[in-house]
Amino acid sequence: QVQLIESGGGWVQPGGSLRLSCEASGRTPSMYAMGWFRQIPGRREFVAAISKNGATTDYDNSVKGRFTISRDNAKNTVFLQMNNLRPEDTTVYYCAADQDSKDGEIWYGRDYYEYWGQGTQVTVSS
Repeated sequence: QVQLIESGGGWVQPGGSLRLSCEASGRTPSMYAMGWFRQIPGRREFVAAISKNGATTDYDNSVKGRFTISRDNAKNTVFLQMNNLRPEDTTVYYCAADQDSKDGEIWYGRDYYEYWGQGTQVTVSS
């Protein structure tokens, strides 16, 4: 079992930045591939993912070049640095963990992730 707790959400003006954190606890969190998703009407949309060793990352096209995913396995924490935020980035962001990944693997579909955090709200408005 892995417990995930997100933090770092809040309100920011367009063009601003936020850094989300996802702290994991429980059974060897560093052995999990991690992802960030966000809520859109009817589903959770893929935002970014990182492999368990941090060697592989990828992003949805809508955030590529603006968001950066990283992890600090010594602190059992995954980050999502969000720059040049836009009003359409406003929603709840969730981190997720997958226990079955191999080195270098990442996943884009929410069904691959077994564990989820409670979410953190990001609001971008002037």
